[in-house]
Amino acid sequence: MAAGSSSPNRPAYSYALVPNQVGLDDLDEPARPSKPGQFTEHLEDGFLTTDDGVTNSVSPEEEEAAERALVRKIDRKIMPCLFAMIVLNYLDRNALANARVQGIEKSLNMKGAQFNTAISILFVGYIALQIPSNLLLTRVRPSIYLPGCMILWGILSGMSAGVQSFGGLVTVRFFLGMVEAPYFPGALFLLSSWYTRKELALRTSILYSGSLLSGGFGGLIGAGVQSGLDGVFGIESWRWLFLLEACCTITLAIAAMFILPDYPHTTRSFTPAERALAVKRMQTGSHNVERGSLLSGLYAAITDYKVHLLAFIILTKTSAAAVTSFIPTLVSTFGYPQVTTLLLVAPPYVFATLITLAVSYSSDHFSSRATHIILPMAFAASGYILAACTLHLAARYLSLFIMLSGVYGSYNVALAWISSTLPHPVEKRSAAIAVINTVGNLAQVYSPYMYLERDAPRYLPAMVADATVCCACVGAAGLLWWCLRRENLRLEAAERDDGDDGDEDGGNVGKGATGGFRYQL
Repeated sequence: MAAGSSSPNRPAYSYALVPNQVGLDDLDEPARPSKPGQFTEHLEDGFLTTDDGVTNSVSPEEEEAAERALVRKIDRKIMPCLFAMIVLNYLDRNALANARVQGIEKSLNMKGAQFNTAISILFVGYIALQIPSNLLLTRVRPSIYLPGCMILWGILSGMSAGVQSFGGLVTVRFFLGMVEAPYFPGALFLLSSWYTRKELALRTSILYSGSLLSGGFGGLIGAGVQSGLDGVFGIESWRWLFLLEACCTITLAIAAMFILPDYPHTTRSFTPAERALAVKRMQTGSHNVERGSLLSGLYAAITDYKVHLLAFIILTKTSAAAVTSFIPTLVSTFGYPQVTTLLLVAPPYVFATLITLAVSYSSDHFSSRATHIILPMAFAASGYILAACTLHLAARYLSLFIMLSGVYGSYNVALAWISSTLPHPVEKRSAAIAVINTVGNLAQVYSPYMYLERDAPRYLPAMVADATVCCACVGAAGLLWWCLRRENLRLEAAERDDGDDGDEDGGNVGKGATGGFRYQL
C-alpha cells in the first residue's frame, strides 16, 4: 500500500506527529513532507507507520488495535513503577505506626499525646508543598522530579533510625512530609496525562492499592524485623525497620529515573507514531494539551464549585482513613504478643485491596462514580459503628475489615472523579488535584488526636467521629452527582441550540469540538 493511500471500500483517515496540529512546539521529531515512493511502510507494535514516523490510512479497526497495543505499553511503563513507589512511600510514612508496637515510645521517653503529634506533624510539611509542587510538575520532567523526591524521602526515613529524642523525631517527620508531598498528587497528574477518563479509575485503584498493601507488608516486615533483628549489633528493632525501608526506597528511586515516562508528547522511549496516537486519544478524551499560566490554572481551580465539593469528599474520606495510622495500635488492644500483633495487621489490608480493585473495575465498567462512592462509604460507616458498640474481639477485628474496605474501596473512584470532572487545561487539572489533596490532608493534621491513649481500647470519640464523616461524604457525593447531572442537561440543551456553544471546563461543547463532552456521574 502506498504511503497516504487507503484500501478500497473502507473509511480512512490519517494523523501525524505535527507540532502545529497539537499545539506543541517542543516535539523533537516533526513529520516531514512525503514524496511518492520516498518512504516504505512497516508495522511496529501494532502501528502502521512510515519511516519518518507518520501513521497513514488507518481504518477504525486498525486504530483500535493500535490503541490497545499503546495502552499495554503505557501500562508496562507506568503502572509497575508507580505501584512500587507508592508501596515504599506509605511504608516509610507509616513505619512509625509499627515502630510504636516495637517500642519507640519507650526508647524516646514519649508521653501523653506526643506519638499523635509525631503522626500529625508529617502532614504539616506535606500540605505546605503540595500545590507549588504540582504546579511545578507541569514544567519539569516527572521521570526525574518524582524519583528525585523519592531519594530525599528515603534519606530522611533512614535518618529516623538515628533520632534520640521526641524533638528529633518530630523534626525528621516534618521534613519527611515536605519531600513526600510531590509524589502522590504528582502520580495522579501523570496518570491523568496518559489515560482517558474511562481508563482512569481502575489505574488509580491499582496505584492506590499499593498504599493498602503497604499496610499489610508493613506489618509483615515489622514482624520479621522484630523476630530476627531486634538487638542485632545493639540496634533496636524499630531502628532496623527505618534503615531497611530507607535502603529499599533509595534503590527503587534510582531505577525509576530510567523507567518512568514523562508526557505523551515528550517521552522519547515511545515511537513518533505512538506519541502521536497518545496525544490524539487524550484530546479525544477531553484531556487536551492547551497551555496557560500557572497562576491562571490555580485561580480557575479554586473558583470552581466542583473543586470545592470534590475537596470536601476527599477531606471526609481522609478523616475516616486516619484509622490506618492506628491499626497496629487497635490490634495491640487484643492482648497478643508483638510479633502476633504485627502479623494480624496484614489481613484487613489485603481484603481492602481486593475490594478496592473490584469497586474501581465496576466504576470504570459502568462509567459510574457517585454510586461507587456512596455505597462503600455507607458500608464503612457500619464498621465504625460496630467498633464503637462492642469490645468483643472477633467483632472488633471484623470491623477493621469493614472500615478499610469501605473507605478505600471508594477512595480511588473519588480520585478518578477529580480528573474526569476537571479535564483541562492541564494547569487547572494539576492545580485542582493539588488543592483537593491539600485540603484532604488537613484531616491528617487533626485526626490523629482523635485516637488518644486515654480512650483505649474502644476509642469511642474516634469511632463516632469517623462514622459521622462517612455519612457527610455520602451526602457530598450525592450533591455533586446532582450538580453534574444538571450540568450535563445544560450541555445537551446547548448542543441542540448551537453546536459551538462553550463550557468553562469542557471547551466547546458542540459535538464537532469535543465529541459531546459529558461529566461522569
